[in-house]
Amino acid sequence: MKREPLAASHLVVTIVNSMNKPAVILLSGGLDSATTAAIAREQGFTLYALSVDYGQRHRFELHSARRVAEAIGVEQHIVAPVDLAAFGGSALTDDIEVPKDRNIEQMKREIPVTYVPARNLVLLSLAVGYAEVLGAADIFIGVNAVDYSGYPDCRPEFIAALTKTANLATKAGVQHRLKFEIHTPLINLTKAQIIRRGTQLGVDYAMTHSCYDPTESGISCGRCDACLLRLKGFAEAGLKDPITYQPLAASQ
Repeated sequence: MKREPLAASHLVVTIVNSMNKPAVILLSGGLDSATTAAIAREQGFTLYALSVDYGQRHRFELHSARRVAEAIGVEQHIVAPVDLAAFGGSALTDDIEVPKDRNIEQMKREIPVTYVPARNLVLLSLAVGYAEVLGAADIFIGVNAVDYSGYPDCRPEFIAALTKTANLATKAGVQHRLKFEIHTPLINLTKAQIIRRGTQLGVDYAMTHSCYDPTESGISCGRCDACLLRLKGFAEAGLKDPITYQPLAASQ
């Protein structure tokens, strides 16, 4: 399995200074995280974006994350390396076939092989650490418990438990200098509602990437769960998805 290495162990992109309240946004480069960033910006936060190079096969999403970070106007963008591919166990980090052409009922039947063990637990822990250094109490993540592929780390009860843990496990929390809050503005929205909200906020979805199994140049397959949920969302929102799909998906 070929993985394109990043040029450095981490990247920092400094953009525009602001006097607003700081917040960390977990930015994957996908539709949901881009919409979440736009919502946080609308609420007046100064955004510090964190993307994680965890050894994912769909590495094109990191390029999308950089473009979204620049477009949204974040204060800083860090791409942190954490090699979850060393453990494997997921179609996104190992030589396991990505499921294709599944309907919604099949997606909901069981936790799919695209689940990355403890990914959001790891990513949010990193975000809490970054926020503590920044003196930021607010963390945004684009998890969704409606139109999703059955991941246990997208559920409200997980977010509530981790919020409590963040305030118990950090110096800033124990000393009551910060009270961490994990914001999940998309958690109860359908994909169509997310797309409509992002469109209202001016999100350019052409910059985003959702596919689990793209070509090396980043062309989406149109057949994996992430692509199918995205296409369904745009169709239900009455909008055209602006990204390019591989020929077999063109008619969907």
